[in-house]
Amino acid sequence: MKKLAQLVLAATLGVTATYASADAISDAAMSDIRSDKAKVRDEYRNPQQTLRFFGLKPDMTVVEISPGGGWYADILYSVVKENGKYVAAHFYVDEETSDYYKKSVEGFKEQMKPGMKYENAELTAFDPIKALNIGEAGSADMVLTFRNVHNWYMRHGDEGIDNAFGAFFKALKPGGVLGVVEHELPESADDAAMKKSGYMKRSYVVAAAEKAGFVLEASSDVNANPMDTADHPKGVWTLPPRLALDDQDREKYMAIGESNRMTLKFTKPKS
Repeated sequence: MKKLAQLVLAATLGVTATYASADAISDAAMSDIRSDKAKVRDEYRNPQQTLRFFGLKPDMTVVEISPGGGWYADILYSVVKENGKYVAAHFYVDEETSDYYKKSVEGFKEQMKPGMKYENAELTAFDPIKALNIGEAGSADMVLTFRNVHNWYMRHGDEGIDNAFGAFFKALKPGGVLGVVEHELPESADDAAMKKSGYMKRSYVVAAAEKAGFVLEASSDVNANPMDTADHPKGVWTLPPRLALDDQDREKYMAIGESNRMTLKFTKPKS
């Protein structure tokens, strides 16, 4: 009887251990390569729920657009490093590039060296005007962009947006997924606000993606924040984490939290 109980316990523990480690996204989100400071922002960025909504799998080739310091890269790379591929389509650098962008790219490259956390990642470049080849055509299962669309629009208008979505469409395999998270401007607001606020209208983003050939498969409220009116003195940067007004009305903006964000899943048609 004792031996049978031991066998049952061992089997139960085995199942529990397998179950606990079976979810690659949860494991990646809890990974030690993520700093405590990064994990604190999970409350607002909801990475696990967001990546499940997009359908991320460990065997995918995933291209992240403008990964910056690697907040999402830490999770994405951990999920796909064994059976898939992580591609960082980082800032394009030339003689006109700001020092901030140059340092960001160099810092990411350091983390790709042997023994560092992104050692087997692939690096490409993206700029909505100067660098549109983010990967081999038809090679990616998923392209992800987090809070970037407003930057392309503010700097390059419709041309930048059309170029960006066209580049993503080209890089994806038929049936591939484009995941977009972006600060959301109410549809009732003046279109001109998209040029300076950091917020974009959902209708504009969807139309741009469809123009490139994508189909909107689903949307999620996982990153929605109904407390955010999108009407602030210094645009989206008024809110945390930037808090562009410094201590002015700090408690008010901390109470609102990070921005209201659309979360959109597009697919490239299979035929």
